[in-house]
Amino acid sequence: MTDEEVLTKTRHWLEAAVIGLNLCPFAKAVYVKTQVRLVVSKARHADDLLEDLDRELDLLVATPASEIDTTLLIHPTLFEDFLDFNDFLEIAEGVVDEHGLEGVVQLASFHPQFQFDGTEPDHISNYTNRAPFAILHLLREDSVERAVEAFPNADAIFKANIATLEKLGHAGWKSLGL
Repeated sequence: MTDEEVLTKTRHWLEAAVIGLNLCPFAKAVYVKTQVRLVVSKARHADDLLEDLDRELDLLVATPASEIDTTLLIHPTLFEDFLDFNDFLEIAEGVVDEHGLEGVVQLASFHPQFQFDGTEPDHISNYTNRAPFAILHLLREDSVERAVEAFPNADAIFKANIATLEKLGHAGWKSLGL
């Protein structure tokens, strides 16, 4: 796939699922203001992806939130297996710590085979974190805190997302073109 094809699929997922289903009530505001940076990594190895993460962390903290509030570091091919990606996340968290960004930037993750512990692979709840590609989502802690303050019951988001997906079902998810 070309980078543009990867970006097109990622934007479609953001618009149809994340924003369209309101899976993240905070996403629309930064997305419509073009404060979401989408980056396709061409890393051939995990070490190369860590270097991409280094660069994106540096850029995010050096850039005003009004320009880049959050970054999606997308890798379309490196982590086909979710468990491998999940193991990689521990290392990626270590990179955030090495940059002295604990409490400044947090990582969230998305993957085509995302699976919550204790669920069956095809349980609809897993789709809350399913994306077309493996994605490291770099979030500014202060932006997350402001968003949570503005949302009266942020803890309810996860439950609401599962209810939305249960109502939608697998057929409904597929109808979104995801």
